[in-house]
Amino acid sequence: MRGPSLRGRLSKPALGLGAAFLAREAVGRLRETDLHGQVALITGASRGLGLALAHRFADEGCRLVICARDAAELARAERELAERGAEVLAIPCDVGDRDQVARLVEQATTHFGRVDLLVNNAGVIQAGPIETATPEVFQYSLDVMLWGVIYPTLAVLPQMRARRSGRIVNITSFGGKIAVPHLVAYSAAKFAAVGFSEGLRAELAADGVTVVTVCPGEMRTGSYQNALFAGDREAEFRWFALGAALPTTISAERASRAIVRATKRGQAELIFPWTFNLLARLHGLAPGLVTDTLGLVNRALPRRDDVTPGAERGSQIEPRVRDRLWDLVTTAGRQEAERWHQHPGPAMPAPPEIDPPEA
Repeated sequence: MRGPSLRGRLSKPALGLGAAFLAREAVGRLRETDLHGQVALITGASRGLGLALAHRFADEGCRLVICARDAAELARAERELAERGAEVLAIPCDVGDRDQVARLVEQATTHFGRVDLLVNNAGVIQAGPIETATPEVFQYSLDVMLWGVIYPTLAVLPQMRARRSGRIVNITSFGGKIAVPHLVAYSAAKFAAVGFSEGLRAELAADGVTVVTVCPGEMRTGSYQNALFAGDREAEFRWFALGAALPTTISAERASRAIVRATKRGQAELIFPWTFNLLARLHGLAPGLVTDTLGLVNRALPRRDDVTPGAERGSQIEPRVRDRLWDLVTTAGRQEAERWHQHPGPAMPAPPEIDPPEA
């Protein structure tokens, strides 16, 4: 008598996985909170992922408070959201400045009566070998991506705790799970933000405040246009921009949809796309193996020999590397950059020798 076929042996586990996925989705949908009418404060919302999130939360019926450092960029985002029917308040703010953040939350609360949902999204990126990551670069990264998470969180917590309700969504990064070569300052700040976010969720669970930690991998938000590149600038720009512009990465629209869904469900952690989620799980099981593998990857990255001091914005570098093949490969990324207002990008205040924009 013949045993079950290979297809039969494989179909049972596949059906089991499918059933588990459907069951998880059903439970997730039951746990979703209606965000209609809630006040959502989103940092770094003038462009990129922040603007995409503002669109998505507006579609959920949220009233919006958006902030960014550049007033002109912020005004453009405000007009765009208002044209979509959103009720929006735009307030220029540097999230690395404690006093400015305090005024931001105070104005938002005065205008709308409360803040129900905080999305800490603002970020900066400088790519280059460790020799180019000066103490000022580390300090600036920490100001925006650690203190820029802590200051708004501490400012909204008293009112959320008093109401025993509220949601805090921290947009960190896959770089906060696995440190990536040539992005050490960025990863250091993001690792700290992940630790803060995870500890905060555990501590606030009894207070009715939900914290969601989001760790995106590569997204097509066009952020490479406003990232900074040091060392061999053109070579650093090529590897970074190609990875962030390929059609295989997740679009800003899909990313924002996933983040809003996780927010509604009060999900503890969201890592995407699935390939990065898998790699993060592997790192948890075998951190040494993953880190040593990245050491091999580092050998393929640009060397630090004979480079110009300082850093340069991606939008300044791209004209020097563009050709027909580049245009073909990066079409999707350039379209997303235009859609989410990443180019040309505003000039931002900066520490010595660098000009970091929001990423």
